Amino acid sequence: MKTGFGKQFKVSDNFKCADHPTDISDRIKADDARDALKDIRKELSAFQEKLYAHNRYSVLVCLQGMDTAGKDSLIRQVFKAFNVRGVQVNSFKTPSALELQHDYLWRHAIALPEKGKFGVFNRTHYENVLVTRVHPEYLLKENMPGIEAVSDLPKDFWKKRFEQINHFEQQLVNNGTILFKFFLHLGKDEQKARLLRRLDKQKHQWKFSPGDLAERALWDRYMDCYEDAIRHTSPATAPWYAIPADDKDICRYLVASILLERLKTYKDVRYPEPGPEITEHVQQYRLQLEQAAPGGK
Repeated sequence: MKTGFGKQFKVSDNFKCADHPTDISDRIKADDARDALKDIRKELSAFQEKLYAHNRYSVLVCLQGMDTAGKDSLIRQVFKAFNVRGVQVNSFKTPSALELQHDYLWRHAIALPEKGKFGVFNRTHYENVLVTRVHPEYLLKENMPGIEAVSDLPKDFWKKRFEQINHFEQQLVNNGTILFKFFLHLGKDEQKARLLRRLDKQKHQWKFSPGDLAERALWDRYMDCYEDAIRHTSPATAPWYAIPADDKDICRYLVASILLERLKTYKDVRYPEPGPEITEHVQQYRLQLEQAAPGGK
């Protein structure tokens, strides 16, 4: 299938949600995407093995999107072939009492992947410029100096948060983290259909919350905040990709394709060369094993 999706779905400085489709099923068929993903998974898994052995880079995949955008199922399907020791997934919900005792980036910093591993953030540090911007009253729980009410927030508060996030991410990149940021761009009508399916299937009703409807009513406000956040936090070293998410198979295929496309550019990721104590005595070790008695005796 077609490649080069990284360039196609990378956002521009004047990012607008309305300029990016949520459905491209007229260009890519779901069945084709599902089949193609199987091969991409194998290649990603092979890269993971080399990354783990090389132990110089880490990979961080950030997934952000509205409720029902398909983040959980994307993680299951894209990383299905990975060795479990090489990938760690973190889902960030309402901050705990302990997390609120630290700065807002602390809980994300301590969850970063080690060298040689993949990390996936299911919802990310961008919640701190999305949910808290739609609901600024949540910021009061952070107990910041000089802020007793929402009206106390400085005019440049959000600009400074964007700068802090950019600095945070640049530090990661400078120290060997390969960073991906995906906005799973879901259409409002498709979200409605997915919420209705949750209600229709008893085994999925536990996923539904009346709060989902309250947040849905703020859709336009969320889109404004996504646009502003993405515009201010998409440098060349840590770009955003806006991925059409109305079809889950196509969305997973695009994310996996972009991952593989960029990771392949890291030509220095390779298996370590064995030391001379191995290469100089390979035949000796082989003979020793071949002549060993059955059962280790």
